[in-house]
This record gives sequence, structure tokens and C-alpha cells, in this order.
Amino acid sequence: MTLVDERTMAAPAHVCFRVAADVEIWPQILPHYRWTRFHHKEGFGTGRIEMSAWRHFAGPLRYPTWWGSDMHVNDAEPAIYFTHVDGITTHMHVKWSFLERSRTTTEVRITHAWDGPRWPIIGRFAWERVIGPHFVSVIAQRTLAGIAAEAERRVRNTSSSQEAQHA
Repeated sequence: MTLVDERTMAAPAHVCFRVAADVEIWPQILPHYRWTRFHHKEGFGTGRIEMSAWRHFAGPLRYPTWWGSDMHVNDAEPAIYFTHVDGITTHMHVKWSFLERSRTTTEVRITHAWDGPRWPIIGRFAWERVIGPHFVSVIAQRTLAGIAAEAERRVRNTSSSQEAQHA
């Protein structure tokens, strides 16, 4: 099964890509992220990473999620790829894609492809009815909103800085 979450961001694709690929800053810009840690890093956005986020429920209720991934970036596409190697979502394939709609607008799409946990009988059902829509997609939507806010903030700061230099 494949889940797709997307958001249009008011920033160029290269800015959105850079913010999204810089997973080490996610806990500072995304309040629902508990941590991100590279266990093995081969360069920007590439290596084995461990991540943890909160899945918020009503009021103060929240549930900690955790997974490990092999991550790599492709600057030419641009795209970010994750293959989950640890946690309940082991074997999930994730792709972040960035489609520039104009010089200032980008459609960012996260695609999660997975058949569910390898649990006899209920694995696929658990993925389609609980894990996918109520954990993966909810966290992805919050992540997209936070990446958009940071990318758009960077564009505003760059524009303000350039305007001040020309004044």
C-alpha cells in the first residue's frame, strides 16, 4: 500500500529540499520530533539515521514513535530517500519529491510504500487502518507543515536581507 502526503510551499524547490534533507535540525524546527541521530554519516543527508517523533492525540496525550532508516539524497532530482531498517516500519520505502511549480512555489510530496508489519493475518490490516492513516500520515503532515514554515521563513529572511542591502 502507498500513502501520499503533500503540501504546497511558498519557497523554491532548492530551499525546500535543503531544509527537508537537513534532518539533523528537525528537532529544532519541528516540535513533534524528539530526536534525529546519524549512526553512520556519509555526507549531507546520507547515512544510517535513527529518528523519533511524538504522535499527539487529544489534549496532553501523546505516543512516542521511533524508527531507523538508511537515507540518501539525490540533488539532481531533487529527492530524499529513506528505507526503514529498524522499528515497526522496517522495510518501508519513503521518497520526498520536490516539484517546482514556479520560481517561488514548490509541491512537496512524501510517498510511503509498505505492505505493513510482518504480523501474520493482521499486518496489512494494521498498516491500512491504524499505522498508515493514524501515525505515519499524521506525523508526515506535521512534518510537511514544519518544513514549509522553515523554508518560507528562510525565503522571507533572504528577501528582507536583500532589500536592506539595496535600500
